[in-house]
Amino acid sequence: MKLTRLLATLALTAAVLPALAEEVVVYSARNEQLIKPLFDIYTRDTGVQIKFITGGEGPLMERLKAEGSNTSADMLLTVDAGNLWQASNLGLLRPVQSTTLQANVPAHLRDPGNEWFGLSVRARTLVYNTTKVKPGELSTYEALADPAWKGRLCLRTSKKVYNQSLVAMMITEHGEPKTESIVKGWVDNLATAPFADDTKAMEAVANRQCDVTVVNTYYFARLMAKNPKLPLAIFWPNQNLSTKEAGVHVNVSGAGVTRHAKNPAGAQKLIEWLSSDKAQNLFADNNQEYPVNTKVAPSAEVAAWGTFKPNLINVKEAGSLQAQAVKLMDRAGYK
Repeated sequence: MKLTRLLATLALTAAVLPALAEEVVVYSARNEQLIKPLFDIYTRDTGVQIKFITGGEGPLMERLKAEGSNTSADMLLTVDAGNLWQASNLGLLRPVQSTTLQANVPAHLRDPGNEWFGLSVRARTLVYNTTKVKPGELSTYEALADPAWKGRLCLRTSKKVYNQSLVAMMITEHGEPKTESIVKGWVDNLATAPFADDTKAMEAVANRQCDVTVVNTYYFARLMAKNPKLPLAIFWPNQNLSTKEAGVHVNVSGAGVTRHAKNPAGAQKLIEWLSSDKAQNLFADNNQEYPVNTKVAPSAEVAAWGTFKPNLINVKEAGSLQAQAVKLMDRAGYK
């Protein structure tokens, strides 16, 4: 009888205690203002709490490596396939088997071993001064090495992963000798030393310090939102189908489940949700990027730039050839 009363008391106590909410811990190299609105919606819809820690991609990967099996992180969210490949190469991520992610994320925008998945797409393209350049003068990334662009080119520093990834993808397409010749041509054509960021490079183009540069499209969106009268426009390079040009260089922000995740199922569900129709516009629009899910249309602002043929080489090459790309740029004198 006493045992029966004790069991009844325990059952009643358990019933009135608040259920512990499920939690997913995210290490994020994306800014808080870009991801918090999405996480808030996910929590509202599912009840799952998202705890996130933001920082640079390098320090976050070092933290994951140092923490090992003691980490609290279930998911790593970062920018650039080069960084995602690096995380995988360091053994920080685990494979995920998900028919949802297979369906929502195109094959060239995810890891062949299913350790990471792109969640938004950024195009690295040409921006030119509309008062100094006719669109017909532009054609490819490679053509910017031609003598016709002597003293007319501005670039962001080679130290940024975005340019390292671009050159790595060019190595995949052309091989090292030809790519090195192209990069040397870029250096020869520089109007000034490379800039610290894409925005400064575009401002130099707008101020007629140079005529053309290479930038991620969302930087163009931000700058034009602040000053829509700037004489700048986007050009999509490498679009000539008759010569089988590979297309516009694209990259991703993306995520993977950490190797030592305490809640791997919860992390996988969050990544799947971020790739869904419901979340994709929010995820991409927050930074004026393209949805990775091809069933979802880009924002009106992004769509206004027009359509383009992307390079379909798997973006993992941005990571696997990154070391070679850095050495090549050093040899070419690209600072």
